[in-house]
Amino acid sequence: MAGGARLQWDLAGVYLSFPFCAQKCTFCNFDSGVFAPALEERYLAALADEIARFTWTWKPETVYLGGGSPNRIAEASLARLLSLIPGRPWGEATIEATPGGITRERAEAWREAGVNRVSLGVQSFVRAELARTGRRHDAARVASDMALLHAAGIANTNIDLIAGLPGQTPMSWRESLDWVERLEAPHVSVYMLEIDGDSRLGAEILRGGSRYGAADVPAEETVVELYETACERLERMGIRQYEISNFARPGFESAHNLKYWRLEPYAGFGAGAHSFDGDSRRENADSPTVYAELIERGESPVAAVSQAHPEEERLFLGLRLREGVRADAAGWGRFEEPIFRFAQAGLLEEAGGVLRLTRRGILLSNEVFQEFIA
Repeated sequence: MAGGARLQWDLAGVYLSFPFCAQKCTFCNFDSGVFAPALEERYLAALADEIARFTWTWKPETVYLGGGSPNRIAEASLARLLSLIPGRPWGEATIEATPGGITRERAEAWREAGVNRVSLGVQSFVRAELARTGRRHDAARVASDMALLHAAGIANTNIDLIAGLPGQTPMSWRESLDWVERLEAPHVSVYMLEIDGDSRLGAEILRGGSRYGAADVPAEETVVELYETACERLERMGIRQYEISNFARPGFESAHNLKYWRLEPYAGFGAGAHSFDGDSRRENADSPTVYAELIERGESPVAAVSQAHPEEERLFLGLRLREGVRADAAGWGRFEEPIFRFAQAGLLEEAGGVLRLTRRGILLSNEVFQEFIA
């Protein structure tokens, strides 16, 4: 990976993409899905080859396996992939997991391979809401998974929730938050449902249909209410907001994801994976089939390279954090007008040279961010 001399490579992270799922959830707009087992095997071999080809002139601080459902990877295959990455034990090594996909043997194998953090895609603890999204777990299954992880020595866990699922109400949302408190999760991610054509549910909503519970998606103001309720409730639990969608007890913030928001370097491997070296951003081919074919032919899987725009990106990404971002003189000068305008509108606040979104600004963050995108 060239360039990026001004970055601290001892802070760099590694992302591994595994875009394979047992079933595609109705709300999901990621480049993931259900594929033939034969492709899954080819893909894992290609992923190992890409990692092995990489010239490691630095040791990663963090590793993150995302998807898809990387908990589907066989224990031996996962151990091999991680063995190709230097620096173990890493400061943080996360694997995303679908509830119900964890066993005692699997959790222990993860820990042995270097994994010390697990992110559970719970989305809801209410059975009726889960059924309409295509999820098969329930609250008891999540509790069992958490117990298995703790028994294996993995106490650093995250619970993903989505505000705005079909049929969701303030009462059912409180039930999910009750479970978060009961399970004493150290980290929680709360996402407001994204409505776009890249998911089955989003496409159905946009066309005015009723499949996948589209007609029962809460109104926008209700979704905002659910989000604000989560912010307040999690704060009372001692789980503090440190990013727009992320909340953690002190010391349990996601070290890997913070790299994205603080413009620290990272290398991505696998289909659709991104890399950043300070000068440019690289993106691999997003099709698992195309990615595997390129690797098998000995070719680069990189499909696109774009010039980084550090000042715009530093403001755009740094404003996601509750700590805010300190703009330099060039940044203040270049974006003086929108900064002043949003401050007057009560969306931004400044103190000691640090710029932050206000509570209202968080709810309208997309409007603010558009001003800083190159």
